[in-house]
Amino acid sequence: MSNIEDIVDSLENKISKVLHKLELLKLANLKLNEELEVSQQEILTHKEQITDWEEKYEALKMANTILGSDDNKRETKLKINALIRDIDHCIGQLSD
Repeated sequence: MSNIEDIVDSLENKISKVLHKLELLKLANLKLNEELEVSQQEILTHKEQITDWEEKYEALKMANTILGSDDNKRETKLKINALIRDIDHCIGQLSD
């Protein structure tokens, strides 16, 4: 009978260790999920910042084009022509 009791005690001990490891893994998993959420939020924030900077860059580029900087004379002329066409189109729609 002592042999069976030893086996049962050994099994209880092993089950206890497995349950303890399970709890530790659950806690680690929760921590990793929280870190993942924080990282995903940071990525979203950075993407929004990138989008804002790209919009500012495009606005600055357009402003330089419209102001007629020496580097972009051709682009300035094209932009002015596009604006004139848009204005003509708007006037045409208002006339109808």
